[in-house]
Amino acid sequence: MLDYSHNAWLVAASLAVALMAGFTGLYLTHGASKLDNQKRKFVVALAAVILGGGIWSMHFVAMLGLQLPILFYYDALVTLISALVAILMVGLALLLLHFRPRTMPTIVGAGVIVGLGIVVMHYVGMAGMELCRPVYNALDVVIATLASVVLSVLAIWVAYDNRTQRNILLGTVCFGLAVFTMHFVATGLTDFVASDNASGAGPALNNQVLAMGVTIAVFLICGAFLLTGVTFLGFETEVAAQPDTSEPEPNAPVQMRAGVPFEREGQTFFSESGKIAAIRAEGHYTVLYIGSEKLFCPWSITEAESRLKPDGFLRAHRSYLVNPKHVTSFERHKDNGTCYFDGIDALTKVPVSRSRLTDVREALGL
Repeated sequence: MLDYSHNAWLVAASLAVALMAGFTGLYLTHGASKLDNQKRKFVVALAAVILGGGIWSMHFVAMLGLQLPILFYYDALVTLISALVAILMVGLALLLLHFRPRTMPTIVGAGVIVGLGIVVMHYVGMAGMELCRPVYNALDVVIATLASVVLSVLAIWVAYDNRTQRNILLGTVCFGLAVFTMHFVATGLTDFVASDNASGAGPALNNQVLAMGVTIAVFLICGAFLLTGVTFLGFETEVAAQPDTSEPEPNAPVQMRAGVPFEREGQTFFSESGKIAAIRAEGHYTVLYIGSEKLFCPWSITEAESRLKPDGFLRAHRSYLVNPKHVTSFERHKDNGTCYFDGIDALTKVPVSRSRLTDVREALGL
């Protein structure tokens, strides 16, 4: 067995790469579910390249920091396969998150796929080592896999359960730690032995060439990170908030408001906002309460609040929006309250949280 150590600077750099890739990929997909299918596919593919490439780059930045008493190289074909595995598996997870209802099973499934992608990329990447061979057993792989899957599920759950900037930042930390922890747990459980036999799978890729490839990948990730960070800090929001003083073009078509979308039997319909009594958060989506019906709406509770605020809707609770026109009675408790509805079979009451109590009472004229 060969003694080995790690270059502390490259270890720190590998964590930075994982964090930058995590932030960039997770924030790129912010709002992607509202795009049409073609644009959504493009955003998902771009995020998959960033996240998968970040996983690969983090791994090889750390492997370049692996200090062994002998020279060793990497097989080019196996190294390429390890990168493609990471990108494809992350892409599959993002497809689930952005083309399927974002329920808890979907979030967990996507996290498991990302976790397995990190593991497969790591061990395929190590299999490409020339003149040196990694040695590990099944138990070592199981331990590394559990660490990767648990942290990846946590990262996806935090980042996608509620798509706020705070959640994206926390999800970034969890993603970076998932990649970083899995790599060093797996490496810590691995021994290395000298080998005179090359794998023969492809041409040798020495550490200088690999370092150049990783440098380019990291440079691209850093560039994407900086550009995404500008948007995250609110530059686009500030520009969008400026009033539009331009004159409308002659004969320009008038934009009509379609209403609030809901889905029924595979079709999308639109409801007048005035018919909606209340809206409840359901993961990344919402449920509309109209008469005796509960209808699935693709809007998030935050988007619904923003769009329907001009129509008088207001947040009564972190999970509920209410239309004061449909509230038939109100009950004040010690530090919160309850709105009651008559004629809404699927919903009889909505809780009013302490922080929302004043706004609700004012809207009801109390």
